[in-house]
Amino acid sequence: MIRLENVTMTYGTDVVAVREASFDVPKGEFVFLVGPSGSGKSTLLRLLNREERPSHGSVWVAGRNIADMPSGRVPHLRRNIGNIFQDYKLLPNKTVFENVAFAQQVIGKPKHVIRQQVPAVLEIVGLQDKHERFPNQLSGGEQQRVSIARAFVNRPLIMLADEPTGNLDPGTGEGIMRLLDRINETGTTVLMATHDQRIVNAMRKRVIQLDRGVIVRDQARGVYD
Repeated sequence: MIRLENVTMTYGTDVVAVREASFDVPKGEFVFLVGPSGSGKSTLLRLLNREERPSHGSVWVAGRNIADMPSGRVPHLRRNIGNIFQDYKLLPNKTVFENVAFAQQVIGKPKHVIRQQVPAVLEIVGLQDKHERFPNQLSGGEQQRVSIARAFVNRPLIMLADEPTGNLDPGTGEGIMRLLDRINETGTTVLMATHDQRIVNAMRKRVIQLDRGVIVRDQARGVYD
């Protein structure tokens, strides 16, 4: 589903964010990207989302080398990728329902499909009774659940999560992780960047560890130490 081949990402002439990174992620796997701030985790996620192009190497997503993909094909690529962020990125003037529906509206889904699918995904994330509320009427954990619903409503092949529990207390973060695990069990491939050692050790999923842009460990059912 995902393959990086000798990927290097350089900013300017002397800042190397990722250096000679190579790994494969099969369909349906859950992988943690770990490492200190500045280690290259977020850069890898941006490369997979084609927000950046590598300086060297190949980035393959769903059988396509997206490093060479024409810009006109990028929106179609991103229909297959859901994104979750630390700061939720919800639209403050839209309700829960409208925030999730927006992800379908931008790709032209018919209204009758939206009316069907949005309530179904809100039920999955446990917010079916709060569809008329606005983001400022929700807790941080509930806002992140809306963000996950928006990322998942189009049933993407891949979910990219950048520190999705970073602004949440431990108990709320555990609930978010159970939800991501449930989404992963539907067949969606999940890559999650995190600093949270406790969550990584509890989940016992594959761990790819970075240090100053270099992959220093790639371990199945690993821990973060």
